[in-house]
Amino acid sequence: MAVAFNLPEAIEIPREKRRRFAFWHQLSTKAKAGVYIIGVFVIVGIIGPYIAPYDPSRQVPTAAIAAPSAAHLLGTTSFGQDILSQLLVGVRATLVLSLLVGLIATTLSVIIGISAGFLGGWADEGLSLLSNVFLVLPSLPLLIVLLGYLPGHGDTPTILVLSFLGWPWGARVIRAQTLSIRQRDFVAAARETGDSAWRLIFFEVMPNEVSLIAASFVSTVIYAIGTSVALAFLGLADENSWTLGTILYWAGSQSALQANAWWWFVPPGVCVAALAAGLVLLNFGIDELGNPRLRDAAGGSRIGGRRWRPADPTPVVIAGAPIQRGRVARFLHGFSRASALEARATTRRELR
Repeated sequence: MAVAFNLPEAIEIPREKRRRFAFWHQLSTKAKAGVYIIGVFVIVGIIGPYIAPYDPSRQVPTAAIAAPSAAHLLGTTSFGQDILSQLLVGVRATLVLSLLVGLIATTLSVIIGISAGFLGGWADEGLSLLSNVFLVLPSLPLLIVLLGYLPGHGDTPTILVLSFLGWPWGARVIRAQTLSIRQRDFVAAARETGDSAWRLIFFEVMPNEVSLIAASFVSTVIYAIGTSVALAFLGLADENSWTLGTILYWAGSQSALQANAWWWFVPPGVCVAALAAGLVLLNFGIDELGNPRLRDAAGGSRIGGRRWRPADPTPVVIAGAPIQRGRVARFLHGFSRASALEARATTRRELR
């Protein structure tokens, strides 16, 4: 016997609005949290130097090692420099450096990975050998040696060295995916129609690797942030340019920990950790969006007020049975749109 359910009327959403927010709704909660965190840092990086209360390099000896106060919200250094101003300027420099490294290294990864996977033969052997050589090199010691001998000032040597050593991981993954895609039927059909190799790469292979390339870019940015901060903390970066790493370098060199000046090293450390965490969450979301298995495992249907995943046993819901919720869930449900729709449906049934 069929059981009829009285469901609230569906609310029609305009097609343009559905298309505009379709990608956002497909992202998982972790990815959305990562987008929010990164968005905050991007906004701070854009407007930070303009709202900095002081010049980050301005020294006031009378205000040395001052705790946070109304005049200096995050305290001062041993030279009397305002730490909040250094932080607002340093976030932009760290973001610009890491994004440039991610862009250059990801471009190299895409060129080498797709070329090796699609061309095959001696090209694949040579490019794979090159990737393996860079993979086995000890990155941090090599970075220290190269930056110690490279002339010049500023962040340019750091960007070039990090980009030069940051492409092999993404190239290996992209090569493996390209080897799988070039055997697909649509690539063979396009090849039979007489399309050139470059057209096959740009119009058949690369569009199917967008999520993988995006994940590779985010991973490279995370690598650039961690490595650049570590190099600056070791004193291998330009000490005259303010980044999150140079703030930590001066805090370590001036014995901020021994002086109990926690306001000197805790804020930049928290910023580095939060920025890396946001990128990791975004990377997880991109992986789930591009991998159907991860997306199905992270998703699932909501039945009876509970989210059922594919591996869970088949749920049995009794028609008319009340949905069991905890105290917190009942409290939050009262403010939700579902609660309003349920109340509207109940009112319509009573009027009938």
